[in-house]
Amino acid sequence: MNAAAHAGHHGHAGHEGHEGHIAAGGTGQSGHGEHAGHQGHAEHAGHAAPAFPGGLQITEDGYTLALAATVLPAGRQELRFRILGPEGRPVRDLTPVHDKKIHLIIANRELTGFWHLHPAEDAEGTWSAKVDLPEAGAYRVFTDFAPAALGRTLTLGADLAVAGHYTPRPTPPPAAVFAVDGYEVTLDGEPAAGEGRQLRLTVSRGGEPVTDLQPYLAAYGHLVVLRAGDLAYVHVHPEGEPGDGVTEPGPSIAFHTQVPGPGTYRLFLDFKHEDTVRTAEFTVVAR
Repeated sequence: MNAAAHAGHHGHAGHEGHEGHIAAGGTGQSGHGEHAGHQGHAEHAGHAAPAFPGGLQITEDGYTLALAATVLPAGRQELRFRILGPEGRPVRDLTPVHDKKIHLIIANRELTGFWHLHPAEDAEGTWSAKVDLPEAGAYRVFTDFAPAALGRTLTLGADLAVAGHYTPRPTPPPAAVFAVDGYEVTLDGEPAAGEGRQLRLTVSRGGEPVTDLQPYLAAYGHLVVLRAGDLAYVHVHPEGEPGDGVTEPGPSIAFHTQVPGPGTYRLFLDFKHEDTVRTAEFTVVAR
């Protein structure tokens, strides 16, 4: 892969075109629709989160992520999949989590490319989303969803290959500040294996704090955490929510985050301002 090609691409589901999505230019690609919370999903459903990290299995509790194709050409195309239930049929009864029935995340194995999409469902129970994967390589597809019959959220993951010449790149080094589209996001705090920690991300533009962030999927920010090596998945939602009378719309967004173990992690923060969703990316090490 050519590093110059990763100049901040964001994939979008076509039905969400009214919301722009911008990633940073320089270290990665990002694409978004909106998110379902992971660490938080099971908690929203009133159940304890599973001990096994999310996204490492294609099947869990009888539910299976079935991609229509596991090898795709590079470029803009449609990604199609089904969620099969214990009976082997498409699951139609899903409980919306943060305004969506399914949240779709795609990342390349180096964690330098990231897309967050919201697929559309057809009458047969097949989901689809437009995605632009401009470079060959190995990718991982994650689906967040909450089967009504299960009563909690699952994250399933499946491998996806994009054909073509492939030159892997190293994970970007840790840095406390990330620039995207004229904004700067500063990270305070670091995760620790086996211990919940607060991570605070502060948004500014032109040296001035941004104090009018817009709600995005019922929150002022969403954080996806992926572990380098196995791509263990954690999706965290911020402390507080818009309209609760306490939570301010910036400049800081705080997340109580617990990672599944030691390792290098990539953090992908989505925030919305002036009707556009942008993504800031960080590398951190948990010990």
